[in-house]
Amino acid sequence: MKITHLGHAAVLLEVADRRVLFDPGNFSDRWHALTDLDAIVVTHLHPDHVDPEHVGALLAANPYAQVWVEPGVLDAVDLGDRGHGIAEDESVELGGVRIDAVGGLHAVIHRDIPRIGNVGLVVTAEGEPTFFHPGDSLDTAPAGVDVVAVPVMGPWAAMKEHIDFLRELGAGQGFGIHEALLSERGWKLSHGRYNEMTPTTVHDLRAGTPWEPTA
Repeated sequence: MKITHLGHAAVLLEVADRRVLFDPGNFSDRWHALTDLDAIVVTHLHPDHVDPEHVGALLAANPYAQVWVEPGVLDAVDLGDRGHGIAEDESVELGGVRIDAVGGLHAVIHRDIPRIGNVGLVVTAEGEPTFFHPGDSLDTAPAGVDVVAVPVMGPWAAMKEHIDFLRELGAGQGFGIHEALLSERGWKLSHGRYNEMTPTTVHDLRAGTPWEPTA
């Protein structure tokens, strides 16, 4: 397994000869030139997770990539005829890779803001660590996760909730995502607390260097 953090929520996962891109949003552009993708998957419809301006070019550059998105994305973003919904408790197979959708709702931003759909995505492949991208929700902590993408900051986020989420999840390794609104001091504070107070070793992959987690 090889993981590349491409800025904010965007993550490239290479596993079992498959290249899967998660959440190509508009808070980063390092995913714009990607090709040879086998799948593009999106946790929810917010533009920092799926960029309505540039996702069309990404699809054109990857004509054979399967596109699986939380169902609300289909009505919010023009994916042509490429997009397929993946809802809570549904799964898709990509060769030797399985993607399971868990959860179902975005974290509460404010009681006056209606909640939208959000699926966490769990990726498994034989002989590889199990990977989890939760999108913008900490409501579900699936069993058996080895590596987690940790959304370190957002309008809906609180450090106490992240710490409890990581403790419940129990993943041995992780890395910070969803960091675009953080200053460097804020990153260091969050990164340090998660490493000190949870069972997860949280890595800093912001440089975009591919990382191979241990099993």
